[in-house]
Amino acid sequence: MLLDLLGLILSLVVILFCCELFTNSIEWLGKKMKVGEGVVGSLFSAVGTCLPETIIPIIALIFSKATIESESIGIGAIIGAPFMLSTLAFFLTGLSVLIFWRRRKTRLVLKVNCKILSRDIGFFIVVYSFGILSSFITLQPLKYLIAGALLFCYAYYVVITVKQDVAVHTELEPLFIIRFTKFSPELPMITLQIVISLLGIILGAELFIRMTANTSGFIGISPLALSLLITPVATELPEKFNSISWIRKKKDTLALGNITGAMVFQSCIPVSVGIFATTWQLDIKALVSACLAIMSALFTFFWIKIKGKLSAVPLLFGGLFYAAFIVFLILRGFK
Repeated sequence: MLLDLLGLILSLVVILFCCELFTNSIEWLGKKMKVGEGVVGSLFSAVGTCLPETIIPIIALIFSKATIESESIGIGAIIGAPFMLSTLAFFLTGLSVLIFWRRRKTRLVLKVNCKILSRDIGFFIVVYSFGILSSFITLQPLKYLIAGALLFCYAYYVVITVKQDVAVHTELEPLFIIRFTKFSPELPMITLQIVISLLGIILGAELFIRMTANTSGFIGISPLALSLLITPVATELPEKFNSISWIRKKKDTLALGNITGAMVFQSCIPVSVGIFATTWQLDIKALVSACLAIMSALFTFFWIKIKGKLSAVPLLFGGLFYAAFIVFLILRGFK
């Protein structure tokens, strides 16, 4: 049991560290490609920080030995990520506004581009709802059609983001693998760091799947319940920490865009993987977490639409939706 827990912790450390390597190298790749911070932040970085929770279900559902545990872990990672982003990540961002309110001097109001933010959240609500509702469809070819539509929707989102991009860059952190040298980052070194980080994430994901299955069996918690809670909390840390840092620096659009961009990605790519790789029959735990994620996003969406601005209040309500799911699991005995 102790070795399984240590292995679980080690796998998460490896995944997060390699995720940071990936994000660092992707930012430099964006600079070399002369694309702006909109593409680097909302697309490249969003994909980079979403990579762990995307790789985990791919490994669990496609490359691992087909078992009930591996499918449960994969689905838990797919459904858990949007849930954590629209509840816990929102809550921590709103809490950061309260913590840094003296430094920010804007009270509880966030200075964000409400048009772009509501567009992202609205996009997530519609697309994710279709992905969840597809679990009630019995015709597998129709499910595959929906999965293909989700991929098309994300491609459309990418096109919109690129069209609105402005090629302006701030100073980047040194490329990790040459940070203690005087060399200037070139494309071969950037590519090498990308490859190393991807390999590390894949190996960490494989270890995480094995350790989660072993740990859940020992403590009597279903693999789906455990993966719904542990996987997204750990793998969404980059988005959470980035958003908190940006809130402190009064870069509110970046802070929220970092989360909503990841929400759009999670509602399209991993969900389509789940539909293609499984029968996509969601149980009550997955459905409840998905409904709470959509409800939290709807609350923030309508707040922006009605008031024409965003404050910390609707974001803090995300914590209530997260707590509601914890209570639900406790009442079910984490089964």
